[in-house]
Amino acid sequence: MKKDTFASLNNIVIKDKFWDNYIRLVREVIIPYQKKAINDEVPDVAPSRAIRNYKIAAGELEGEFFGEVFQDTDVAKWLEAVAYSLATKSDPELEKEADEVIDLIGRAQEPDGYLNTYYSIGRLDQRWTNLTEAHELYTAGHLIEAAVAYYGATGKRKFLDIVCKFADHIDDTFGAEQGKLRGYAGHAEIELALVRLYKATNEKRYLKLAKFFVDERGQEPNYLDREYEETEDKSTFRNPRDWGLKYSQSHLPVREQKTAEGHSVRAMYLYSAMADLALETNDEELADICRTLWENVTQKRMYVTGGIGSQFYGEAFTVDYDLPNDTSYTETCASIGLIFWAQRMLSLEPNGKYTDVLERALFNGALAGMSQDGKRFFYVNPLEVWPEACGERYDKRHVKIERQGWFSCACCPPNLARLLASLGGYIYSQKDNEVFVHLYVGGTADLELSNQTVQFVQETNYPWDGKVKITVNPANPEDLTLNLRIPGWCQDPTLAVNGEKVDLGRITDKGYAKVRKTWTTGDLIELEFPMPVQRIYAHPEVRVNAGKIALMRGPIVYCLEEADNGSALPDVSLPRDSKLEAQFEAELMGGIVTIVGEGNRTATGDKSLYRTTPPSKKAINIKAIPYYAWNNRGNGEMLVWIREE
Repeated sequence: MKKDTFASLNNIVIKDKFWDNYIRLVREVIIPYQKKAINDEVPDVAPSRAIRNYKIAAGELEGEFFGEVFQDTDVAKWLEAVAYSLATKSDPELEKEADEVIDLIGRAQEPDGYLNTYYSIGRLDQRWTNLTEAHELYTAGHLIEAAVAYYGATGKRKFLDIVCKFADHIDDTFGAEQGKLRGYAGHAEIELALVRLYKATNEKRYLKLAKFFVDERGQEPNYLDREYEETEDKSTFRNPRDWGLKYSQSHLPVREQKTAEGHSVRAMYLYSAMADLALETNDEELADICRTLWENVTQKRMYVTGGIGSQFYGEAFTVDYDLPNDTSYTETCASIGLIFWAQRMLSLEPNGKYTDVLERALFNGALAGMSQDGKRFFYVNPLEVWPEACGERYDKRHVKIERQGWFSCACCPPNLARLLASLGGYIYSQKDNEVFVHLYVGGTADLELSNQTVQFVQETNYPWDGKVKITVNPANPEDLTLNLRIPGWCQDPTLAVNGEKVDLGRITDKGYAKVRKTWTTGDLIELEFPMPVQRIYAHPEVRVNAGKIALMRGPIVYCLEEADNGSALPDVSLPRDSKLEAQFEAELMGGIVTIVGEGNRTATGDKSLYRTTPPSKKAINIKAIPYYAWNNRGNGEMLVWIREE
């Protein structure tokens, strides 16, 4: 397999009307806010005490461990977001703060390389005895990812050396060799992190260890099952057998798995690692398994928003087409994990179907997880909210009617921060002398091609407008193939190069238009992706959406919100022939495109609970807003799937 390499963040500058605010929020609000959170300096939110745990482990404070067993990852993901921010904009004060935290982590490390505050604080004799639940390898993975990112951004080796020492300890502990544990993580993450560490250091032992962890998962005798027998009464959360081995994707060897099962975030991190390994080791069998799992997730188990995970119990997948709207789990981290996996599938084989899902999850499932001021977050992202029922029904207790300031299990806020801070790394990739443009985001990219740097300048008002201009600026004439993504949602795209229209039907393959030429400074590409309002119909087997539609425009999924349409939103319907129009509202939530049109509302004059005559209806005007923007104007009902008549 030829490797498709995504462009380094260091070579990307985003200057985009839509994304600039999010990049600014990460740098100016989210990173400082989350630093305060991990230092317990945010009033009226659940304490983190993650930094305090490190100080106790380092012998600098007295006390007990506090928080979830994976509390260390709050710090790791904050550092990773800091790294991506520093890669795009120098900030000496922020770098100094990060260096101080890294120094603390180093002081908390055990002499043999082990690094985990939950076990270092009074439980060191129990380490590596509860892989099912205790998240040691998961936590290690996030530390490794943060260190690789920080090294890439700053060139400083201290954090990288710390995690290499930890990875060496893990390699000494786990493996197929005599005397080593043949175990693997209950929560996948270490696998993809080890691949990143291998690529940063070129140390092949790390790649070999990642492969061991992936291939050992689910083998018989099952390590996690046997481990549980030996660690009775050590359950950290609950009896893991209540969820079964599917919960950790360890019910079968990964090469025999055909459907996405269990905890959705764990699945995404595992599948990401599998795609990484398929590429790095040229393993076509593993690549085929990834393709099979991809089809199952995206064609049978994914929400229209790019959310995944249908149920609260186990934060998990269920069965094909089971996609309830009001009790869905659709964790923010799961959409982010889907983005990670999609990017890796693109590295395996550039195909627009992967980018379409990446974009869907980015603009909808992930962005919905954060308020527009960057200070409040959703863990769970349902597609229908009835506040009164959420407050009373046990099966909706996980659905919050408003974003929260922080969580005791705070995986999602720092995950969002590291995703948004690294956005530039998803836009372009290279394979030999080909450049792929995956996302349309304003800004510049300086890519190394042949023996020179070629600059690409994007100008666009995407996702509100489908017009994109790309200027190519090589220092000298450059022969290369430019692959331009044609979004799957777009029906009538157009392309012109230096003013001359190009026949897209002739040059488009697997969702990318291939433009081959000798490029010179100032060559101009003009793309236009018309964005009519589209009615989306679910597969007939998605029972809860029978007779309903969702609204999309471009990559954006829309919803009805009580602030615009009143309560009792399920009473609203759209005639099949009703006209729907898009309008830009500059003063609404920083400037968004809304969808307006004529609909109907069921009249409730007859107070009978049941009746023999159909209810009457009255004409109303409806307004739909982007799904990601809901709950920024107070609490109320929300609905994505609307009755059609």
